[in-house]
Amino acid sequence: MASSTHTADAIVIGGGLHGCAAALYLARSGLRSIIVEKDHVGRHASGVNAGGVRRLGRALPELPLADAALAQWRNIRDLVDDDCGFASPGQVKVAETEAELQALKARRETLLAHGFGHEEIIDAKQLRELVPALAPHCVGAMRVRGDGHADPFSTMQAFKRKALSLGVRIFERAPVETLQKRGGTWRVTSARGGLEAPVIVNCAGAWGGRIAGMLGDYAPVEVQALMLMITERLKPFVKPVIGAQGRSLSFKQFGNGTVLIGGGYRGRAEPERNLTHLDFGGLAANAAAAAALFPAMRGARILRCWAGIEGHMPDGIPVIGAGMEEGVFHAFGFSAHGFALSPIVGKIIADLVATGAADLPIGAFSIGRFSRPAA
Repeated sequence: MASSTHTADAIVIGGGLHGCAAALYLARSGLRSIIVEKDHVGRHASGVNAGGVRRLGRALPELPLADAALAQWRNIRDLVDDDCGFASPGQVKVAETEAELQALKARRETLLAHGFGHEEIIDAKQLRELVPALAPHCVGAMRVRGDGHADPFSTMQAFKRKALSLGVRIFERAPVETLQKRGGTWRVTSARGGLEAPVIVNCAGAWGGRIAGMLGDYAPVEVQALMLMITERLKPFVKPVIGAQGRSLSFKQFGNGTVLIGGGYRGRAEPERNLTHLDFGGLAANAAAAAALFPAMRGARILRCWAGIEGHMPDGIPVIGAGMEEGVFHAFGFSAHGFALSPIVGKIIADLVATGAADLPIGAFSIGRFSRPAA
């Protein structure tokens, strides 16, 4: 075998949070893995997202995973030797009209019918006691206790360090050039030479659809550039993470006083060039939404704006599970809400590789749910 060929039990394509989590759990299962990353670890969505750790508002198929992931976040230091900046002040989705409040109540009834009771409705008085700085026109909200946020940069670095400490090899600036299977072995060529393993784990994020195609699967990934902004330091005025039923808004204040504002406003992505372009009209609308709910934000200075390249699926839920070819597993397309799920998804992938089964329901996330378009 040529000296430039590296062998392992599994090759993880993509060095974001899900890739590092999968490699970390594979190592804990006694399996040797190599992460091959086209840029550097955490370069894209994993390092530039809002860091939300939530069950609030998730699609029903994701809720069992979100519950399990929250239990991991509460003990995240045991997993990666770092608290990752995790805090759990709760999350709140605000209703500004009675119609919006009724929609939140209907959502709660749906969840209760499926056995989930974590989302609770609070009235205007309870909301004012919880978040006094909110504008007075708000009529109520949905609240989830225990939800919160973590620091994406600290989290990414902690997962990387822990993976390396367990023997995971990470090859950066090594985009995958070819993928071929010979016998029971997958052969990968990259700028770092050849790699061989019986298992491929596709955690390539916005590039997950391309890698899936190279592995014989199909996934219609839409590449998006979701924008965020952060303000100057302000006096503390809000503890929970705030969203809104009738607006695109994600809003949180950190311990140092800065405020992070997001909500799904999109810039433009050029994935082939690793570039994002900001839409300043969208940023202005996002800032206006924050100021409409929080008068304290009016006049606050924005210090920095950015966007990350993320992969979205048509149905808004990720691809998690085995591929059509033996030895292929996928975890990508988290549609801007994968940060919180990363610890449990890493465990699911490692369990699938090691035992062929997961202890959580993942059927809804099968890549087989997508049909190839007609030629």
